[in-house]
Amino acid sequence: MNFNEKNIDLETIIRDEVNKYLNQDVSRLNATEQAPKELTQKYEKMPIPKVGRDIYEVLSELNNEVLTYLYRPNHKRAFSFIPGPASRLSWLGDILTTANNIHASNFKNATLPISIERNLINYLADKIGYEVKPSGGVFVSGGSMANLTAVVTARDRKVSLDKLTKTTVYLTSQTHHSGRKALHVAGFPSENIRIIDHNEDFTMNVSHLKETVEKDVKNGYIPALVISTAGTTNTGAVDDFNKIADICEAYNIWQHVDGAYGASHLLSTKGKSLFKGIERSDSVTWDAHKLLFQTYSCAMIIVKDKNNLINSYGEKAEYLDDITSDDDVIDPEMLGIELTRPARAVKLWLTLQVIGEDEFRKRIDYGQELAEYTKDYVESLDDFEIISQPSLSILSFRYYNDSFTDEENDHLNNLAAKKLADSGYGVAYTTTLNNKKVFRMCTINPETTESDIKETIDRLNRYILEEVKEK
Repeated sequence: MNFNEKNIDLETIIRDEVNKYLNQDVSRLNATEQAPKELTQKYEKMPIPKVGRDIYEVLSELNNEVLTYLYRPNHKRAFSFIPGPASRLSWLGDILTTANNIHASNFKNATLPISIERNLINYLADKIGYEVKPSGGVFVSGGSMANLTAVVTARDRKVSLDKLTKTTVYLTSQTHHSGRKALHVAGFPSENIRIIDHNEDFTMNVSHLKETVEKDVKNGYIPALVISTAGTTNTGAVDDFNKIADICEAYNIWQHVDGAYGASHLLSTKGKSLFKGIERSDSVTWDAHKLLFQTYSCAMIIVKDKNNLINSYGEKAEYLDDITSDDDVIDPEMLGIELTRPARAVKLWLTLQVIGEDEFRKRIDYGQELAEYTKDYVESLDDFEIISQPSLSILSFRYYNDSFTDEENDHLNNLAAKKLADSGYGVAYTTTLNNKKVFRMCTINPETTESDIKETIDRLNRYILEEVKEK
């Protein structure tokens, strides 16, 4: 073993790096910045040295290059994707759990961190409307892993593996792509994935779902799973869980709700009214590294009956006999895919304990208010139109001038989004809705102001008008 670390004053270095971060004003940095090609090549081809390098030289590269060219999801003018405006309390929790190198697989290895995880799963299950017993769940890396965990659980509960070729699943074009990825990994044939129409507000068309299920049953298929969404990434749309549950209960279908983004609105004042019937679902994906303001990665899969998780993931290993729990105390490794796993729940617990639920509610409500402000401001501008109304904290809009072709208008919207990102001031990338290129904004950062939104939209407008003048 190389003990070169003994010659390094790590205590001072760590203190200096932490202070540097604490004194950093992210809003003064570029919201996004792309690394030049020469740096990409430098790090892709950098050799591993036979003899270690000077730590200050390596830290200089890390701080001035590697950590400079990034998309910053915690920037107050980062409106694309689902931003990750993480609390510094979460960051602190991350530091402390990582420093202790916790192996959070079972109670005997990490009794209190896992007790915290179990407590938070119960807290969140109650917010969904599940009974604390027999509901359960586990913290995972993100929405993709949560969706995969749910899909495999649903498969094992509803169909035998030898009948997968006759098993059908249902989702819309607005379902997050991780749902389709999970279905592929779980072995569902792609030709058995039914894409259900969506309504004008981008929610699942329940009439089409019912017709499709009935047709499949008539043709000898086994409907097994519907993936509904609580807050789609594109528009923030929330499906009608009650109507979907009626169909699922009639045909013995598992309803999984992908609430990676939207489920946190169950803590809000206004948004939670959209979630009626979510308690009738069988499982819910919920990301804490979105609207619960946690650092990556921190997400949960929560099921109405934890025995279904145990059925899929409760394998036995002899070398774990001495540390395996029994009775009502179920080790996390028996509820999901991971054995080696960090104590993700601790940082969320720290944040909730210090900030409190009321403050979370205020922050989530504020994001919805900002979305409404964005709508009002866009509507005050010439040649701009709202494409999807604010839902939760997401809306979309576009520049449209009937003097130009659809292709030309799409080009103008794309160009303005690129120029905004290149400037570093903010990020409001486009998406495609109804075959139109549109700006999409997600306004969930508690530090974002109305001035930030106004200036972002003004810049988009200015970039477009500059291009129009040159035509």
